[in-house]
Formats: sequence, C-alpha cells, structure tokens
Amino acid sequence: MSNKLLHKTQRVYLVFSLAIFIIVAPLFYFITEKLYIANTDETLMLYKKEFLDHAVPKLKISDIPVWNKFNNSIKIEGTKGLKKDTLFSAFYFVGGKQENKEFGEFNGEQQEQEKEAYRELNSPIHVEGKPYTLVAKINLVESNDLMMNIALLFLILIILMLVGLFFITRKLSTNLWKPFYETLETIELFEIDKNKPLQFSTTNIEEFSRLNKSIGKLIKKNITIFENQREFVENAAHELQTPIAIFQAKIDTLIQRSDVTEGQSEILGSLNDSISRLVRLNKNLLLLSKINHNIFNETTQLSINELIQNQLDFFTEQAHQKNIQIEKRGDIDVKVIANTGLTEILLRNLLLNAIQHNVQNGRIYIRFTENKLTIVNTGTHKALSQEKLFSRFSKTHASKQGNGLGLAIVKKIADLNHWMVSYTFSNNLHFFSVQFQ
Repeated sequence: MSNKLLHKTQRVYLVFSLAIFIIVAPLFYFITEKLYIANTDETLMLYKKEFLDHAVPKLKISDIPVWNKFNNSIKIEGTKGLKKDTLFSAFYFVGGKQENKEFGEFNGEQQEQEKEAYRELNSPIHVEGKPYTLVAKINLVESNDLMMNIALLFLILIILMLVGLFFITRKLSTNLWKPFYETLETIELFEIDKNKPLQFSTTNIEEFSRLNKSIGKLIKKNITIFENQREFVENAAHELQTPIAIFQAKIDTLIQRSDVTEGQSEILGSLNDSISRLVRLNKNLLLLSKINHNIFNETTQLSINELIQNQLDFFTEQAHQKNIQIEKRGDIDVKVIANTGLTEILLRNLLLNAIQHNVQNGRIYIRFTENKLTIVNTGTHKALSQEKLFSRFSKTHASKQGNGLGLAIVKKIADLNHWMVSYTFSNNLHFFSVQFQ
C-alpha cells in the first residue's frame, strides 16, 4: 500500500516531536526541581546568615524557648554533634497547632495530620558560648504545586506547539507541493496520440520548475519520435499498396494459366495466401494510422444488435466451414453513439477472432446485456495471456491465421470511444466483453 509523500513527512515530524517531548518533559521536570532545591538551599543559608548576624549577638540562653515558640521556620535545638552545615529533605506531619516529625509517636490527632515535604538545614551554632543546633526549614509543598503547574503549563504549550506544527506543516506542505501535484495530474491526463499541447503551471520553486522543464523536453522528444513512427507506418503502408496489388495480380495471372503444373500450382496457392495476409496487414496498418489521426470523427446513434446481425450474415459461411453453431442471447437493444465504420470494424474483428480461433464443431454465444456485449467462444482449453492479448503483432496461440492486429484494433477503437474491453476465461470458454458507456 502506497502512502503520500506529504503524509510520510508529517509522520516523521510527529514521531520526532513526540520523541523530543518524551525526552524533554521528564528532563525539564527534574532540572526545574533541582533548580528549585538549589534556590531553597540558598534561601536557608541566607536565613542562617541573617540569624548569625542579627539574632545570635543579642540572643541569650533564657530566650531560646520564647524564640522557638514564635518561630516555626527557624528553631534552636540542642546540639547534635554536627561539625558543618547539613542540608536534606524531610517529611513532617502538619496540622492544627502542632507540628511533629514523622518518626515520633502517633496519637489520634497526629494520624489526622497531613505529611508534607520540607527542605531542612541543620547548622552548628553557639549561644553564649554553648553549642546548639540551628534548624531552619522551608515547606516544599508550595514548590511541588508550583512545579506541577509549571509542568502542566509546559505540557499545554508542547501540545499546542505539536498541534500548531501539524497544521502549519500540513498547510505549508500542501502549498509547497501543489505545483508537483498539478504536474502529476497533467502527466496523468496526457495522451501522446491526442496532439494536445502539454502545459504545466508556472511555479517559483526552482526544483519543480526544473522538473516541469525536464518533463516537457522529454515528452516533446517522445511526441516527435511518435509522430515520425506514425508517419513512417502510414507512408510505408501507402507505398506498399501498389507493389502488393501488382504482385497479387501477377499471382492471379499465373494461377489462371493452363500450363501450370500441380507443384507450381501449390506454390502459387501458398504465395497467394501470403499475399492475402500481407494485404490485410497493410489495410490494418492504414486503419490504425487513420484512427490515430482522428479521421473517423463523425458519430451517430447505432444499434449494436443490428450491426451484429449484419456481420453474422457476412461470416455465416466461414462459421459453417468449421460447423460452428452461433447463438444469440438477450433481447436488449444496445444503443451507442459512435462512428459507424469503426464500430463495424470492432464487431467484425471480435466475430472473426471467435471464428478463426475456435475448434471444429465449436460454439459461439453472443450475449446482449445492459450497455454490454459479450462474445463467448470455445477454443483452447487454457486462458490466453491478457498482457499480450490486445498488443500489436501479438499472437497468443499457435494458429497461423491473422496478423496480430485484430484485437489491437478492437482495443484502439474501444479506447477512442471510452469503452471498456475485457477478456476472461471460465469453464473452457473464452469471454470477450465490450462495456459501452
């Protein structure tokens, strides 16, 4: 299953953005947390400095209980034998008027209290020459809430950025790739045998402009080659008409001579068959050339049923030679608007194909359905190669009859009228169908 280039580009952008988000989001959270902790530690050290500079010189040992009573963030406790400042995180139960450490004894009141995170500084100090420990702490709950809000804001911004990037990329890519899709559509609609000028839309994008110029040159060169080949085939077919006619006349004259021996007669008969095939080949080449030049442009309403009947009147003798039974099924009168001559050629080639490549005592069924004609015939007990079936000079069976242009002409006429010609094989029967518009 193929995917559009634009979708693949957007998918790469989306995967890359999600990968960056998955990596950056937790990294952003941890870096923010580290920065906040570092800032908190600086605040605690500032508390200590202010305490040592302003409070300790005036503080007496008898004032410590009063200090602790009115200061929740900075307390003075007994010495803990610390040699230097210690910073750490701790959890405390906080509620009502009490504040207790997690590892204390729990009573009913303590169980109802909330456990909150703190950042704590323990620092050795001296009050009136005696060692104490300064305990300063800052509640981290507010910082967690702040970090969660920052993380949420970050998430919202990232989502908005991804959504915006998606739509902007989609809109921008659509506009940027518009000349490419216009060029692609122009190429898809181009038919080398229609003689329609190829026009690409102008663009200021250098790569697409170069692409249009390169494709234009390539198609122009191929049109020239195609026109030369078509002109050569047409000229060759015209030039061959006269020598072929002379050659056939000479053969007919020799056949009618009374002094021709039996062996010579066989050789002349074989030559006459070959020249007849050459005449048919030359006519078919001329027909293809005329179709390519849109000479058959007059159309009228036709009845496929009537045209088939006219063709059957012509091919009845050939069918009887192989004892082929022809049966028509369906009473629907299929009407089309097309050129009479080309439609007759299409039907004639289909019937001739069904007769020539049939078997002795075979069958041909002609079915008329809604806007569809199907000719079914017996024949070889295997399917024909559909890849080569409608190609020029392609013979998919061992029969020496025909020149390999009959079904190619059928396909060409069907394409000219926008009909659909198809082939299927089922139950040892060959089905050739033409779906009319």
